[in-house]
Amino acid sequence: MTEHRSELLRLLGSRGYIHQITDAEALDSLAQKQVVPGYIGFDATAPSLHVGSLVQIMMLRRLQQAGHKPIVVMGGGTTKIGDPSGRDESRKLLDDAAIDANIASIRRVFERFLVFGDGPTDAIMVNNDDWLSALDYIPFLRDIGPHFTINRMLTFDSVRLRLDREQPLTFLEFNYMILQAYDFLELSRRVQCRLQMGGSDQWGNIVNGIELTRRIDGTPVFGLTTPLITTADGGKMGKTAAGAVWLNAEQLKPYDYWQFWRNSQDADVGRFLRLFTDLPLDEIARLEALGGSEINEAKKLLADAATAMAHGPEAAADAAETARKTFEEGAAGGDLPTLAVAPEGVSVIQANTALGFTSSNKEARRKVLEGAIRVNDEKVSDPAYLVKPGDKISFGGKKHGLVVGTG
Repeated sequence: MTEHRSELLRLLGSRGYIHQITDAEALDSLAQKQVVPGYIGFDATAPSLHVGSLVQIMMLRRLQQAGHKPIVVMGGGTTKIGDPSGRDESRKLLDDAAIDANIASIRRVFERFLVFGDGPTDAIMVNNDDWLSALDYIPFLRDIGPHFTINRMLTFDSVRLRLDREQPLTFLEFNYMILQAYDFLELSRRVQCRLQMGGSDQWGNIVNGIELTRRIDGTPVFGLTTPLITTADGGKMGKTAAGAVWLNAEQLKPYDYWQFWRNSQDADVGRFLRLFTDLPLDEIARLEALGGSEINEAKKLLADAATAMAHGPEAAADAAETARKTFEEGAAGGDLPTLAVAPEGVSVIQANTALGFTSSNKEARRKVLEGAIRVNDEKVSDPAYLVKPGDKISFGGKKHGLVVGTG
């Protein structure tokens, strides 16, 4: 394997971010000579991104750490269409007000990970609606359309899989790959962007943008993708039984975010430390070599570092202390979710559903009968059992809540 010469590719390679590069030697050379502005696009379909997007956010952080310029492209325009990549069905379209509100909320996530400003390596955030909504349809078709063939577009996984499954793919979504390619052309012209990064599922879209930019303007630009990030058991990164692991505190409490990382599988710890923290590589090598119960200390360091990055050091320290009290002292930490009830209490079934541990009373009943629910660290087998103020409820080994009085 060729040894990279630039700090950028050495950093990305050593921490496990590189899957494919369109022209590694030329990009390596460019990164040695100048500041390389690089972008990743994010659609604004929710008020927060989730852990599934975190490797992309971290790539922009690494770009800046290596002395280059991160460009966060918010898909205000493409969110109105919907990316078919990795999807089995069309998604609900949002209006301008909802998209703008989501972008404002998501920006707060990026401000934790990147330094924004006007300097040569400071991050900037742009909205592709600024140029996409200004396009005239006929001139766009005339100038951009000839560079795309339907034959080739039908070969992309995002299109082919939907068609193979006989699932609808609207003409609106079919246009997405053309607009994403056009983003690269516009970014090259507007902010001298020379690199697009993304997940491995975006390879086709990235190559489209590279070819379009070179054909129309003759500008050499590059693409780099990451491997598909999965957990050791093959699960999708950022998805749990309880739903998405959001990066905004409004969508997921910092304590629950800390617990997500603390509950990583042993085999994932080293890889996650490299991808999602700034810990030095030699320290990470030491931590991932730990065996037995010692690996739990590495998981706590992972949780501390990841939570501090997303929510700040104080929130990480509070989450770690809550966990320590809950699991090591058997007490109830102050950051646990609470349920206020009257002195006579409520059924353990109602309590679990109200706390969000189960999606319905029917599921809660089943979990009680399976022995998955404990009150004050004792298994509960009676669905009619009443929990009262002062009780601690545990669902499995990972979710805990405190019952408090209504007064």
